[in-house]
Amino acid sequence: MACEQAGGQPEYDAFAEVFLAHATDSFYNAHYDRPACLELLGDVTGKLVLDAGCGPGLYAAELVARGARVTGFDLSPRMVQLSRERVSEGDFRVHALGDPISWLADGTVDLELCALALEHVQDRVAALRELRRVLAPGGALVLSVQHPVGNWLRHGGNYFEPRLIRETWNSGLQVSYWIVPLETLCEEAHQAGFVIERLWEPRPAAATARLSPSHYEKLTREPTGFLALRLRPAPGDWR
Repeated sequence: MACEQAGGQPEYDAFAEVFLAHATDSFYNAHYDRPACLELLGDVTGKLVLDAGCGPGLYAAELVARGARVTGFDLSPRMVQLSRERVSEGDFRVHALGDPISWLADGTVDLELCALALEHVQDRVAALRELRRVLAPGGALVLSVQHPVGNWLRHGGNYFEPRLIRETWNSGLQVSYWIVPLETLCEEAHQAGFVIERLWEPRPAAATARLSPSHYEKLTREPTGFLALRLRPAPGDWR
């Protein structure tokens, strides 16, 4: 999940190993977002899954272990290298989310995953339209983003105003991302040719309470984590 157009340069490149070490077993990544995304994807056995914004390949590894064939991309060359090392069966490329996915023909992907990457793109409709183009008519895109209400609680200001946020995480990683209201997120999906099949505000499984009681309590009480959607191609020609 390297930063794309929001930050210009692939900000995650220099921090790829730090991010991998963090995300491999962090509460929010390993025990909250990944389980939610995988559940929304459902049975992936024998299916071709596109991992858009694949990061260091943590989701891709889970998908391959569940019987999927995986192709993916990330703007960060180092993230792509880590994905190739972790998931030798996959096909990973350096590519910006939103640019034409030139190596895939229309309607050739069974399922798609875009986990915690879309908010790093300024033209999100263009990115979603390209994902819509390569998705098979009966396929689905699973999308996870930071919860819009949680973003507003943290940053304040006008909830309805899309804004570019720049901040530094504890690891020293400088991150840029867009925050938009839920209405805008849903409208952008509609403009790109998707309909919402499921909208999920995930809560961590009860078994994870022992890992971090504070994270567990907060995420089961407040919309301060992530939001996950399962999108289907809308009927008709949206290209």
